[in-house]
Amino acid sequence: MEIVLKKKPKSPTIIEGFPGFGLIGTITTEFLIDQLKAECIGYIKFDEIPTMIAIHEGKVVNPIGLFYDKDANLLMVHVVTSVAGIEWKLASAIVDIAKQLNAKEIVSLEGLASQIPSEETHCFFYTSNSASLAKFKKMKIEQLKEGIIVGVSGALLLEENIPVSCIFAETNSGLPDSKAAAEIIKVLDNYFGLKLDPKPLIDQAEKFEKKIQTIIEQGQVAKDVQQKKSLSYVG
Repeated sequence: MEIVLKKKPKSPTIIEGFPGFGLIGTITTEFLIDQLKAECIGYIKFDEIPTMIAIHEGKVVNPIGLFYDKDANLLMVHVVTSVAGIEWKLASAIVDIAKQLNAKEIVSLEGLASQIPSEETHCFFYTSNSASLAKFKKMKIEQLKEGIIVGVSGALLLEENIPVSCIFAETNSGLPDSKAAAEIIKVLDNYFGLKLDPKPLIDQAEKFEKKIQTIIEQGQVAKDVQQKKSLSYVG
């Protein structure tokens, strides 16, 4: 594992989004980076991740990029590759960054599978921080009382030394869901006072979803090819 930080902001809030259910975390961080004009200040590299770099609109898309917005003091972990099998390592990397920068809080963004189809998307939260708990309740966001949290977010919630909060948006499909991501944008906007308009995300939903899904699918193909090559050396 290698963590590269070209800049080291002081006491930022870290927002992480991974391509989980509905690709909620990846779509949301993509939108935040785009709207806040956040600067790429580094990346996280793992040997387990396929050696594939996507190029989009003439720019390199890092599989695990670190983006910073100075005005809001937000550091965003933007992931456009499968992290299956390295969730614990990635959680440890994020905690390492948080300790290096003396981060105020880590905020995880996740999609929550809805059992009952609904036109209205609900958001929920879970937090280990009493100050964040009061803030979410004041915002009238429903607290998640029962559920199973998997992946990087689940690993981060075991961290005792850094405040961690999770924001979940219900989604009825495993497909990219910009509508659900827009609901998380509303929560983040209120939580951090960003003054963002989620409408462009809905208007550009197809563009965002296609871009992210294509990159992730290409990454999976690269991973499959890499595994086949590895097996061929054995057989």
